[in-house]
Amino acid sequence: MYILVCPCIINPSLRAKGITSDEDLRIFSACLKRCESFGIETVPLPCPETEYLGPGREPTNFTESLDNSEFSAILDEREKNVREIFCKRGLPLFILGVDSSPSCGVGMTYYSERKIPGRGAFLSRFSEVPAVDVKEFADYRIYLAAPLFSQAEQEFNLKVAEILRRSYFEVFIPQEHGDDGEERADDRMRIIFERNLSALDHSDIVVAVIDGADADSGTAWEMGYAYAKGKRVISLRTDFRSFGDGELVNLMLEESSDVALHPKDLPFIIMPSLNLNDRP
Repeated sequence: MYILVCPCIINPSLRAKGITSDEDLRIFSACLKRCESFGIETVPLPCPETEYLGPGREPTNFTESLDNSEFSAILDEREKNVREIFCKRGLPLFILGVDSSPSCGVGMTYYSERKIPGRGAFLSRFSEVPAVDVKEFADYRIYLAAPLFSQAEQEFNLKVAEILRRSYFEVFIPQEHGDDGEERADDRMRIIFERNLSALDHSDIVVAVIDGADADSGTAWEMGYAYAKGKRVISLRTDFRSFGDGELVNLMLEESSDVALHPKDLPFIIMPSLNLNDRP
């Protein structure tokens, strides 16, 4: 199991001069940590831009500096190198790229002075392989907010977590960390609250189960807290009852989140460019 990685994610010094921010470095590090945590081997792509323009180059775009026969010849050679990897190892899970890059952009690229939709010049040569942008892949720590007071609820939560973990998401479920009926004694309540709050603070995404006639109050609080912190929130509503022409359960919860109707849809919604469960 391996992925191909834009080489500047592993070695940011390969990027054009002055474009790498502290946030970029955090994102690159998070992507590599996710791969390490799940045993995904990272194989660096060649860097045609560095080969052609050299290290420490000025920022540029495709039409200004790369739309020529010399660069195209380099792309031809490096494509052969990558396809040799495919022949030996099979296709990777995906290619991890960096949006806006003239060579390794995923959904947007600097083709001219403006960004346009589509892959960069190098990644576009591998259309048979899914591509994911680093910003999308870096958000992988999930807090699962859900009622956990019955055996049925706890089993459903574990099912949801397993679907997410199979797609290489790290999932925190309070019930796996001591939040149960036995632990909720008076002298433990504050400990449970602070542990769950810390997990919320360190999460990238909150997935919240909002089944029932009304959402669980603790789940609703966790959703509101995450939304106020600027975190992405995804509601999971498998209950087929609706409560109005355009309202499944609660307007405020639905408008502050993306809504999934089945647990298997969650990986699609979180990473729309990639469905890892469909790969061999």
